[in-house]
Amino acid sequence: MSEVKILAARDFYKIDLQNSTLLDVREPSEVIVRPINGAVQVPFFELSKKVDSIPKDKPVYVFCSTGDRSEQVAEILADRDYEVYNLEGGLEAFSKVHFVDAKGAKCPGPIVQVDEAIKSVSPGEEVQIEATEKAFYSDIQVWCQRTGNELKSLTERDNIIYATVVKRSAPVAEKREFEHGKTFVVFSGDLDKAIASFIMANGAAAMGRPVTMFFTFWGVSLLRRPEKVRVKKSLIGKMFSFMLPRGSKKLGLSRMNFGGIGAKMIRAVMKQNGVSSLEELIESAKQKGVKFVACQMSMELMGITAEELIDGVELGGVATMLGSTEKSDLTYFI
Repeated sequence: MSEVKILAARDFYKIDLQNSTLLDVREPSEVIVRPINGAVQVPFFELSKKVDSIPKDKPVYVFCSTGDRSEQVAEILADRDYEVYNLEGGLEAFSKVHFVDAKGAKCPGPIVQVDEAIKSVSPGEEVQIEATEKAFYSDIQVWCQRTGNELKSLTERDNIIYATVVKRSAPVAEKREFEHGKTFVVFSGDLDKAIASFIMANGAAAMGRPVTMFFTFWGVSLLRRPEKVRVKKSLIGKMFSFMLPRGSKKLGLSRMNFGGIGAKMIRAVMKQNGVSSLEELIESAKQKGVKFVACQMSMELMGITAEELIDGVELGGVATMLGSTEKSDLTYFI
C-alpha cells in the first residue's frame, strides 16, 4: 500500500506530462468551463468502472476543483499501490498562483517580468518567480523594498533562484528618506577615472556615509583578479578576456597613456607625493565597508565570471543600482 503525496498548487505547472499521468476527476460540465490540456478525464463517480485504465507504470497526479474529490480518488489509487499525488486545494488554489519563468532572462528582464506580473494580479495574491541570473537575488529584494510589495520568500537551489512576492494594496515606493548615501556608477576602465572614483568613495565612507560602487561595462575590469583564473568560456569570452585589462594594475590612462608609459608615470608621481595607489584605495574602501556591486549583465557580455573577481564583490543588476541611488543624495556616473 502506498501513501498519498501532496502536490502544492505552485508546483502544478511543473508536472512532466511525458512521464506521468494527469488525472482529472471533475464532472464533464466542469471540464468544459475550464479544460486542462494533457489530462485524462475520469469523473469521480465513474472511477470504479475505469480505474483499471489508469496507467500504473508512472506517477499519477489527481486533481479536481477544490481538492476534496481528488483526495478520495488518490487514497483509492494509493491502496492499489499507485504512486499518486493529490493537488492540494485543487484548481481553485492553482488559479491563485501566478508564475514568472525568468530563467535565462538577463537584466533588466527578470525585474520587468515581475513588475508586469504584479500589475496583473489582485492585492494579496502571490507571484512566484524562478530566475537563473545571480543578480536577481539582490534585485528582487531591492525592488520589493522600493515598491512596497512583500518578499515572502527567497531561496536559491541548484543555480535557480526562487522568489515569492505578495502584492500589497496600492503598493507605493517607500517614503524617500535620504540617508546621505553616495552611489558611484563606475562605467570607465581608465586608471585616472578609477583613482578619482575611489578617492571620493573613501572620502564619503570616512565621513560615515553609506557608499555603493556599481561597476558596469569597462568598469568591471577594475574588479578582476590580477592572476589568471581557469574557467570555461566561449570563444568570444576568451577574446574579451585577452583584450580587457586583468585587474587594477593593468589599467591605462584616458589620455596620454603612451602604451602604458603614462600610467606608470602617474603611479610614480602619486607615490612621490604620498598619494595612495589605486590598489591601496580599493583595499581601504573594502575596510571602510564600501559596497562593491558588479553588473552581471556586463560581466556576461564581456566573458567575465564571478570566479575572476576579487573577494567581497556582489553581483547585481539595474534594480540594485537604482535602489542605491534612491537612498543616496548624490550619484556620480564616472
